[in-house]
Amino acid sequence: MKVNIVGIGGATNSGKTTLTNRLCAALPNCCVIHQDDFFKPQDQIAVGEDGFKQWDVLEALDMDAMLSTVKAWLHNPQKFALAHGVPLQPGASDTHILLVEGFLIYSYKPLLDFYTRRYFLTVPYEESKRRRSTRKYPIPDPAGLFDGHVWPMYQKYKQEMEADGVEVVCLDGMKSRRDLFLQVLEDIQNSLLNCA
Repeated sequence: MKVNIVGIGGATNSGKTTLTNRLCAALPNCCVIHQDDFFKPQDQIAVGEDGFKQWDVLEALDMDAMLSTVKAWLHNPQKFALAHGVPLQPGASDTHILLVEGFLIYSYKPLLDFYTRRYFLTVPYEESKRRRSTRKYPIPDPAGLFDGHVWPMYQKYKQEMEADGVEVVCLDGMKSRRDLFLQVLEDIQNSLLNCA
């Protein structure tokens, strides 16, 4: 059986979820784990020195639970897929793909060795801020959050990732959704062929 864990990381509002959802629909036996599903309850999120709830730090996420979920998929991809409503494709029954999507997926070291491919979407500050201002979050962003917390934390974790030598394929989040999707899909399909 061929198992592949593909990371889709990057800046806030860089297109990670959109790309992940398109890939999931196009790849055989593909499951998704969204890092956003592992946020701790709001009352467990600390307030930082910047005065903001610290949503954009690793400590705001239950990364142990996320790691356990990845391991559960690895233990039995077929069972995991069926439990999550993913139909198994008979012609590709020996190939299973897990997409792990999130903004800090390369900052949690215990997960790093599980990825067979790592992608990292970037967008300029102005575009990230513009996109974020159009999103509707369950807990709305307070005034100043992007400049005072979100973007500085993105820069901090990106610099740490680079300093740690985490190898990623950088993707330009300004490219069209279609072009990004086709680029990554082709890359994943080629890696699957090379594993055959």
